[in-house]
Amino acid sequence: MKPKVLILCTGNSCRSHMAEGILRNAAGDFIEVHSAGSNPAGYVHPAAIAALGEIGIDISAHTSKHLDQFMESGITTVITVCGNADQACPALPGKVTRYHWGFEDPPKAIRPGETEAGAFRRIRDEIRNVFEAYAAGIKDSSAI
Repeated sequence: MKPKVLILCTGNSCRSHMAEGILRNAAGDFIEVHSAGSNPAGYVHPAAIAALGEIGIDISAHTSKHLDQFMESGITTVITVCGNADQACPALPGKVTRYHWGFEDPPKAIRPGETEAGAFRRIRDEIRNVFEAYAAGIKDSSAI
């Protein structure tokens, strides 16, 4: 049985969708990947879609979902990508591994002289480094 990973953020509009797309792309068939929010925004941020499109990952069909949808879905791992979601994450049924890898919220992380697109790219690349390494570790452990 392949692991079911839920990537959780507060709004499920930026970071969690970028992480979902990157992990799904990096892991292939090894992991079933989903994302959700504790207080979903109801949309996926267009700049997140654009930032992933620049690296060949299409998340344009993603939708913002509430974490309650996944309470009984057999999730084996929850990865929170923002502090609020880490605090709000309920206990899911069964044995669930939890990780917290926090990233800045791209629309609120624009640095002096940086565009919004630049902030999304910077955080996308941070997320990519972490989640591609995570996928590689799972693939390596599956080969044993």
